[in-house]
Amino acid sequence: MVKFVGTRDIIELVNRVGIAQLFRELVREAETDFMRWPEFEKVARVASHSTDGVIELMPTSDGETYGLKFVNGHPANTRTGLRTVTAFGLLADVATGYPNFLAEMTITTALRTAATSALAAKYLARKDAKVMALIGLGAQSEFQALAFKAVLGIQTLRVFDLDKEASRKFARNMADSGLMITHAQTAEEAVTGADIITTVTADKRNATILSDNMVGTGVHLNAVGGDCPGKTELHRDILLRSKIFTEFTPQTRIEGEIQQLPHDHQVTELWEVIAGIKAGREADRDITLFDSVGFAIEDFSTLRVIRRLAEEHGLSREIDLLPGEGDPKDLYGLIRNAAAPTLLSA
Repeated sequence: MVKFVGTRDIIELVNRVGIAQLFRELVREAETDFMRWPEFEKVARVASHSTDGVIELMPTSDGETYGLKFVNGHPANTRTGLRTVTAFGLLADVATGYPNFLAEMTITTALRTAATSALAAKYLARKDAKVMALIGLGAQSEFQALAFKAVLGIQTLRVFDLDKEASRKFARNMADSGLMITHAQTAEEAVTGADIITTVTADKRNATILSDNMVGTGVHLNAVGGDCPGKTELHRDILLRSKIFTEFTPQTRIEGEIQQLPHDHQVTELWEVIAGIKAGREADRDITLFDSVGFAIEDFSTLRVIRRLAEEHGLSREIDLLPGEGDPKDLYGLIRNAAAPTLLSA
């Protein structure tokens, strides 16, 4: 039997634990795994691209546990009532190859993406950062806002989206968040006076959400939306002025903002900063950029947190995913022993 946590279980878990505490749990687990980054097998995700979107597999292992996520990204899905991103993930025992945990990761991916953003900002943003601009108010926006509030204590948001319905949705969902929110008329207005700028747009194209003149000294940029080849959000000149931090650089060079730069352009992997090997922000005037595309180790951390908390709250259940007891060399015997003789001879 394999432990399973579904969508309703995740929703119940968030409500029981509280989303702020859950973000803190996710950040703590990811921070621990980033510190032991060299122990993991690392490979860029396996992506199947089409004109409509992308389907990806994201694997990793620490030698004892194997993790895998299936995830899609189809921006046009919302036109027909479908979600842009859906996902599920699993954990397996390396010694036997047996999966032991399966979970929904549509909601969970949103949680882990926001938690990773907050973790990066913890190390890269100015310590006195109080105001965040949020450009793009789609499915990820509320998670980003609440993660930054829970982990960094951000209280003031300046937000913008071209889609007025998305703005209304965000306002409705954030009404009781305790955040001070200003809805700007333009992206330029939103970023004015911001200490942290988060871009999280969904269109699969090379866009210029932020131009160079919109980013002043001392800002931390959290670029979340650019996450596949041919999809970016920042003007190239911003990258040239910034200290850039990545998750797994070989993957980010293909999918992130730095796909706009030569392959020898210097970047620092976030784990090196967290582990104390390299410097992050060195001066208040630095512009720091977290070029976030999502990496399998973050899903690995998140799945372990969800498994632990679901067990604690009685929200996981067993599913019949693997053959049970019997002769391990006689797979057909499972069918024969369960079937009526007339069915086998028909």
